[in-house]
Amino acid sequence: MGTTTGPRSRTARRNASAMRMVGALLAVFRTAAGYTQQQLGDMLGLGEQTVASIEQGRRRLMPDVAARLDELLDTKGALSVALSKMPEVDLVPLWAEEFLAREREAIAISSYQNQVLPGLLQTDAYAEAVFRSRVPVYDEDEVARLVAGRVERQAILHGKVPPITSFVVWEPVVHASLGGVTVRVEQLRHLRACSELPNLMLQILPLERTTHAGLNGPFVLLETPEHQRLVYAETQRGSQLIADQDEVAILNQKYAMLRSQALTPEDTRDLLDRLLGEQ
Repeated sequence: MGTTTGPRSRTARRNASAMRMVGALLAVFRTAAGYTQQQLGDMLGLGEQTVASIEQGRRRLMPDVAARLDELLDTKGALSVALSKMPEVDLVPLWAEEFLAREREAIAISSYQNQVLPGLLQTDAYAEAVFRSRVPVYDEDEVARLVAGRVERQAILHGKVPPITSFVVWEPVVHASLGGVTVRVEQLRHLRACSELPNLMLQILPLERTTHAGLNGPFVLLETPEHQRLVYAETQRGSQLIADQDEVAILNQKYAMLRSQALTPEDTRDLLDRLLGEQ
């Protein structure tokens, strides 16, 4: 796959074009209603910069925000309709792009994983093993690009004001030898080091539990600087960013239950120490 002419870049161009179109439409409606970007951002609780980014096509307009804008600007549902007409094939990468943008600015991140370790805690070698496991396979250039992007995301954990982060991981994930023994040992050491970071809580959900709240699969909870709560979930068929507050509330309850069912951060460190001692 080429870097400028392949299907991924064509999709990216379609995504960017559609986002610019919706953004321009919002700018027209906002101006006609007599609002500045700051005024509209304040009314939505999103901030001026978020409105500006949407209008410039740099950030996706979320469906729930589109519905609120249609009501505020009296646009008769035009923004929601425009959003719904974006090609379905483009929705998955846009959700992922929006999630990554929200993750970079989040003030709190909570992640439950039961298949692989959270991307924010993966070593280079572990991330490479994850991407090499993909079917259909990625080519070498794509693997390298994806690994670099995943490692770059981890800078948020070491920033001047890092987000409050919480991770619950099902125990079989830390026993799996994805990438081989050497990769696993390096990854365990990295997890142990990450568990000591300020503002970060790592908890293992023990294998011997007879029931737990995460049987429906992994998910990530985000809280934005505007205190909006979102959920990101991935499946075999793609990914979804959920803004509906009723659904978000349910998953917040699930995560709270998972934390209560998991080992404490201190017991998790003890488990990692035991696993490393067995190597």
